[in-house]
Amino acid sequence: MVIAGPRGVRLLEHPLIQHKLTLIRDRNTGVKEFRELVEEISLLMAYEVTRDLPLQEVEIVTPVAPAKSRVIQGKNLAVVAILRAGLGMVPGIIRLIPNAKVGHVGLYRDPVTLAPVQYYCNLPSDLSERDVVLVDPMLATGGSIARSIDILKDKGARSVQTMCIIAAPEGIDVVRDKHPDAEIFAAAVDDRLNDHGYIVPGLGDAGDRLFGTS
Repeated sequence: MVIAGPRGVRLLEHPLIQHKLTLIRDRNTGVKEFRELVEEISLLMAYEVTRDLPLQEVEIVTPVAPAKSRVIQGKNLAVVAILRAGLGMVPGIIRLIPNAKVGHVGLYRDPVTLAPVQYYCNLPSDLSERDVVLVDPMLATGGSIARSIDILKDKGARSVQTMCIIAAPEGIDVVRDKHPDAEIFAAAVDDRLNDHGYIVPGLGDAGDRLFGTS
């Protein structure tokens, strides 16, 4: 189930997503389970994110008779992960859409200004011919996602959808103000950011919990 959230965010209220979201919020969930749950949530979210992909009719032959059926029109998606936490979301999407190409944008957050600083970018060469799904588990300050959308548009992306697991109102405002055309999909919109730029209640640092670092 998809419902309208703050400022047009598309909230994914499917019971399986919400159940798994509760498990990854729990501080007692270990690295292995956390990683598996993020992958599963991403697969379930990707099902909803791709709901409106255009289709075209093709002719095939079944074991019984010729038939007309439908396939996705044009090229498949490009999935772009914001390093490093976005990496945890890619396997679930690729399980659902194995032909999708994968790109990476590396950004880190300046500890003083909280502004995003780019250090890496590797994108599919045919990005302009693909619809892009930008993935990062947490939409916190919004700086990294807004900057990543800047990069993708500069590289010719024809459309960008952002898929995150948890979003903060402050981050939503930043992305919406800079990129009102970019859809945002989230499993939850939490209360606020704390003084360190973490989502409250959130789930902590998604990258650390995915990779067992601190």
